[in-house]
Amino acid sequence: MPERRARPVPTRGNRKPIWRRAAAPATDPPSDPPASGPAPADAKTDAVEAGSVVQAALYRDGVRVATPATLADTFRELREQPDGMAWIGLARPTENEILSLAAEFDLHPLAVEDAMEAHQRPKLERYGETLFVVLRAARYLDASEEVDFGELHVFLGPDFLITVRHGAAPDLSAVRRRMEETPELLSLGPEAVLYAILDAVVDGYAPVVSGVQNDIDEIETEVFGGDPWVSRRIYELSREMVEFQRATRPLVGMLHGLMAGFAKYGTDDELQRYLRDVADHVTHTSERVDGFRQALTDILTVNATLVTQQQNAEMRALAEAGFEQNEEIKKISSWAAILFAPTLVGTIYGMNFTHMPELHWTLGYPFAIVLMAVVCTSLYVIFKRRDWL
Repeated sequence: MPERRARPVPTRGNRKPIWRRAAAPATDPPSDPPASGPAPADAKTDAVEAGSVVQAALYRDGVRVATPATLADTFRELREQPDGMAWIGLARPTENEILSLAAEFDLHPLAVEDAMEAHQRPKLERYGETLFVVLRAARYLDASEEVDFGELHVFLGPDFLITVRHGAAPDLSAVRRRMEETPELLSLGPEAVLYAILDAVVDGYAPVVSGVQNDIDEIETEVFGGDPWVSRRIYELSREMVEFQRATRPLVGMLHGLMAGFAKYGTDDELQRYLRDVADHVTHTSERVDGFRQALTDILTVNATLVTQQQNAEMRALAEAGFEQNEEIKKISSWAAILFAPTLVGTIYGMNFTHMPELHWTLGYPFAIVLMAVVCTSLYVIFKRRDWL
């Protein structure tokens, strides 16, 4: 059988490809020139560990024909079957694994950089015959009531499809089982697998949308119930909706870009219908997410209004309590002043001074009593007019 000939590796001017630069040893090159003749095609991958390889398989006409244990075996089997398709699944791969794939399938350096660094926004880029797709999957965690986001990179070529998964979602093993159960769809090639992956990612948004809707309903109840911690929950869920928007909104444009290239790249008619269905679901999900974010913004505004009203009511109650307390203090002070007047008069008369004329005056006692009464009455009238009593 004829071997699959490797395509030329793209370079940036006179610089080596990025994966070759990353894999090159840091020591100085040997002084002797290397021996002539090509190196074995799988020499770069023999040392690559298979710890991150979730599953690698070769397919022909939609049927699995081989399940290699390592990347090196996968490359070798694919060369021996030029009519086959390799589907390689990686989870949090090492740098050597990505570099070996890049060297084998001539992946573009920019796409390789993105796959290594991760934390990319959803996008679709075409490098010659290779399509590079970045997807953001999501799943709802019931225990913590949080949305967990994962990242998936897909390299798509004429006879291969490589998935690089960063995160727990999505479950690509279910996608592989689904495609293997429908060999007529799998026989359409890597594009069909890409559709199945897109469909799985988009279907994974449905439980998230349902969970977020329940959270928003609970938050509305907590807002009008006066829960003091609801503001934090609204803020955290709003942050998650921002991430959800970043995952879904670019996907709408990506799918429309794929649909725009149907005629140019000769996409199968049945596959076109499937992709249009996925695009409809993405559009619906994106609209729901936009609605969630707006609803959370409105809820946060309502909550702020209710908190302000509650604070105003508390301040009003404090002011009223202070007013009532002030009134009581005025009453106490008024009676204290009234009672102090006779005490003052009585204290003076009780000093028993020798040269105090009132002591030997016949009317001294009645005068003191009348004086006390007049002072107390005057103070009572004054305080009563001022509403202190």
